[in-house]
Amino acid sequence: MRDPFLVRLFGVTLAAGLLSVLWRGLPDAYGWPGGVRDAAPRLVEARGDLAADEKATIALFERSRDSVVFITTKAQVMDVWTRNVFSVPRGTGSGFIWDDAGHVVTNFHVVQGASEATVKLADGRSFKANLVGASREHDIAVLKIGVDFKRPPPVPLGASHDLKVGQKVFAIGNPFGLDWTLTTGIVSALDRTLSGEGGPAIDHLIQTDAAINPGNSGGPLLDSAGRLIGINTAIYSPSGASAGIGFAVPVDTVNRVVPQLIRTGKYVQPSLGVEVDSGLNQRLVELSGIEGVFILGVPPGSAAEAAGLDGASFTRDGGIVPGDIVTAVDGKTVASVEQLQAILDDYQAGNRVRLSVKRGDKQREVEVALQPGA
Repeated sequence: MRDPFLVRLFGVTLAAGLLSVLWRGLPDAYGWPGGVRDAAPRLVEARGDLAADEKATIALFERSRDSVVFITTKAQVMDVWTRNVFSVPRGTGSGFIWDDAGHVVTNFHVVQGASEATVKLADGRSFKANLVGASREHDIAVLKIGVDFKRPPPVPLGASHDLKVGQKVFAIGNPFGLDWTLTTGIVSALDRTLSGEGGPAIDHLIQTDAAINPGNSGGPLLDSAGRLIGINTAIYSPSGASAGIGFAVPVDTVNRVVPQLIRTGKYVQPSLGVEVDSGLNQRLVELSGIEGVFILGVPPGSAAEAAGLDGASFTRDGGIVPGDIVTAVDGKTVASVEQLQAILDDYQAGNRVRLSVKRGDKQREVEVALQPGA
């Protein structure tokens, strides 16, 4: 007598085998794709021509790439036990070729505190760089490398005074060490002021939504013609990564500051030749209700003395009798010492400016030839 259990087991096994054979044969029998014997790479469909704006962006990057550099810095540290001094990596940043003499422009904060810097070109060559000069007030530094042959081309120079909110911009740099990265966006706003961390505020900044991240600092911001319109300098981000709000030092400022750094190694701001104090000025504005810059003193031989400006006088009990109060420069309202300095920074020593000056109840216009600042 046959065991019913073995009979059922045999039947189930046979049925499973038949189903397996049938399933494997289905793709071939019905022509379904996916049959193992028919597997092959799919045909690539023709793309067609690139769009005009894509071609323009590609051409801009290919023209500009060689002018952008990758900067790595090192700092010297001392071993507290052995007293030996050695170099350790400090950070990375971006920069760009300024001229045929091998000058490289970057941000001051990229090289701040560094003992040495290396500039890597797009063709793979690396050079030790020397610091030529820096302006902390503008977050600009100039390095120099020795390139005797096959010099990279300088970035074409544009202008920033005629920028419009909404026009396209392109940033090239080395975010997070990912070299020669292109990001795009628009001019989001103009004439922004950004407070420096432990340093002076930077004025007249360009705001952009082009992605700018750590490592982009010092790289060029370009317009759609591939011209330099700014130096990418900072981002506003709670997380430390791009949040769509980046800032660039405008090229009009760069073109005024960099030549002076190359010539003298430092930037000297033009001055009226007056003595002022930011904290005291704010207090005097609050007490008097008069917005402007209170001139505290006029040094002998200064431009202010030649223009007939008077400073404040002091009573025996420590009180202040206001002298001249500067309320505008060439029609631009002045409400603080910082604002006065930002306006004067748009000029050069030797330029003449017209001041609106208040003394008592009288208002007058005074012309002053700017002198080099301290």
